[in-house]
Amino acid sequence: MSDAIERERRRERAANADRPEPPQFSLEVDALADEAVGYREPNIDLNLDFEDELLAEEPARRPPHLLERQAETSPREPAADESAPEVDAGLASAARPSPAAPSAPPERAAEHALPIVLSLPPPPRAEVSAEAAAMPPPGGAARTLASAPAAEAPPAPDLSAAAPEVPGVADAAVADPDFSPVPDTPEAALVAHLREHGRLTDGDLARARKLADDDGVPVRSMLVRLGLVSERDMAAAYAAVLDLTLIGADGYPDTPPGDEHLSLRFLKDARVVPLREHASAVELAVADPMDRAAVRLVEEAAGRPALVRVGLPSDIDAALEHLYEAPQPEELDTDLDAELGNFSEEDIEHLRDLASEAPIIRLVNQIMQRAVESRASDVHIEPFADELKVRYRIDGILKASESPPVRSTAAVISRIKIMAKLNIAERRLPQDGRIPLRIQGKELDLRVSTVPTMFGESVVMRLLDKESVSFDFDALGFDGPPRERVLEILEQPYGIFLVTGPTGSGKSTTLYTALSRLNTGDRKIITVEDPVEYQIQGINQIPVKASIGMTFAHALRAIVRQDPDIIMVGEMRDLETARIAVQSALTGHVVLSTLHTNDAASGVTRLLDMGVEDYLLTSTINGILAQRLVRRLCPACREPFRPLPEMAARFLQLPGVDENDLTLYHPRGCAACNGSGYRGRLVIAEVLVMTDRIRQAVLAHATATEIGRIAVEQDMLTMYQDGLRKAAAGHTTVEEVLRVAAVSEE
Repeated sequence: MSDAIERERRRERAANADRPEPPQFSLEVDALADEAVGYREPNIDLNLDFEDELLAEEPARRPPHLLERQAETSPREPAADESAPEVDAGLASAARPSPAAPSAPPERAAEHALPIVLSLPPPPRAEVSAEAAAMPPPGGAARTLASAPAAEAPPAPDLSAAAPEVPGVADAAVADPDFSPVPDTPEAALVAHLREHGRLTDGDLARARKLADDDGVPVRSMLVRLGLVSERDMAAAYAAVLDLTLIGADGYPDTPPGDEHLSLRFLKDARVVPLREHASAVELAVADPMDRAAVRLVEEAAGRPALVRVGLPSDIDAALEHLYEAPQPEELDTDLDAELGNFSEEDIEHLRDLASEAPIIRLVNQIMQRAVESRASDVHIEPFADELKVRYRIDGILKASESPPVRSTAAVISRIKIMAKLNIAERRLPQDGRIPLRIQGKELDLRVSTVPTMFGESVVMRLLDKESVSFDFDALGFDGPPRERVLEILEQPYGIFLVTGPTGSGKSTTLYTALSRLNTGDRKIITVEDPVEYQIQGINQIPVKASIGMTFAHALRAIVRQDPDIIMVGEMRDLETARIAVQSALTGHVVLSTLHTNDAASGVTRLLDMGVEDYLLTSTINGILAQRLVRRLCPACREPFRPLPEMAARFLQLPGVDENDLTLYHPRGCAACNGSGYRGRLVIAEVLVMTDRIRQAVLAHATATEIGRIAVEQDMLTMYQDGLRKAAAGHTTVEEVLRVAAVSEE
């Protein structure tokens, strides 16, 4: 019996020996100690007296492994002569209790756990150094410290006090004036500012945060890198949140200011440009003013405090290149020629590889970036025998830009074709494609068209800004009688509404604006377009694909069986399409379409010339709108003047114009409009409403001139007269009106 009892006791002792001892401190304390020391010491038998003395020490003599928490919660610059890591490790290993030691009472553990979580003041260097000098190897650390006299313990912190009065947090706030809780960080204020002003969506913010965490970069940097926020919007947010000055491209010096204290590599990496040097300070332009480390380095190098200004990263890069690099054009050509090498344009694989190299990618991206910055609607890349010409259409006017090296012609065009998913091996036939792109936070859709020429393929890219376009008649420039007539036509329950004008006159935008006005929940709208330029919620949009037989006529036949209320045909190009559109209008549908004619009256004669029966036209056409786009005067720099009597006579009897108090405007040019005097465009229009007199003239096959004369007699304003109205209102100039519209007979 005794043997059985003894065996049972041995079995219990063996089971208890395998069971781990409970920890003596909280998991947070152990984790902090492990992180500071980097490894666990063997169990050291610490007596209770020494443990009590250690826990009762004043905060200045706490082990450094507890001070690691302070470095994380309250940033400070470490002194150059702080204790060596091995000293901290020794103190930490001596301070950590053995797992075998009894735990402190609960109330005592709670009393001393708070300073571990909060930030602590740094220990005096003299005491740490003295202890470090007399410290034995880790094995004897406990006995040496135990024999030292214990310092007078400070009073226990009041756990019921307000948070700002807790020791540690208050010290951190005093040490760093910019100290704030995490929700009130400058970056959080920056993000809140962007969201408040509609520059950042919640979905984009979540995406940027995830990628920023993965890459270990600030969220603000990831927002710009992904194109979710434009450089200009981010710079404006910096200036607003931090109360700094935002400088433009003209705010940078022409020559480097003063002596050079910093290397070009540092300035490029930190994106910092010295602007001016004063006796007591140095003025800087920085791309990220929240990066205080870069500013401190500049201050140390210059020996003076810094006055910070906010600049756009692209402007800073351009200023650095201009101030410190300034490469000559022939050097750029030589470098790019070296990258291109000698190759035959027939070598498609080499051309494909070349189009994927960094110099070509950078060159094409720069072309697109400039197009967005200059508000261009089209980019023309035209190869010639001795140059590759790049031109931008800005407010309807083509303007030349710097020409890339002629040797890069094949590679640049191939790069664009690859982005548009075109066949780079096919250079004998025209091709069309599109490039979805996001630049400076804007969603862009680039329509790419290539045609073969004698010296290569000519490329035209049309930029469609999905976010900035406004489908509103007032924003487009419709006002007065033309606007009233357009709205009257759109209210008809059936019939055809035609928009005419040359390419680039804004016909598609006007049709989209009309569709947006008609787009209600009780109507079904179907469009046939080539291509679909803008996507509108709630409208069924069909792209034309002639290569597979999906033409306007074929799509229209299928649309009629879809029970639509409103049909939009991108263009009436042939008789078959026109007849189907007329038949659709006869069966009770509203049909919207475009034609290429010079004025409204010519729209009727064009359909007659196609072969559409005159009686069908008089029964279906409700009205015809002809329009042009003129440049809008820059409101910041336009100059008023009094016109001569000869010019003032042109404005007689125009609605809304007082010829006795007439003021016109000249363009002057400023930084806001890039020196052109114009910024944006607006519509001038004439609207022909189908009346009984005009129907009789159509049945009599009258000329366009006769039809136009009848329309004017019935109070139709011509495009020329509408343009003069807008010039008298200060929206444009008489020169712009004469550029796009013919002078009407009065």
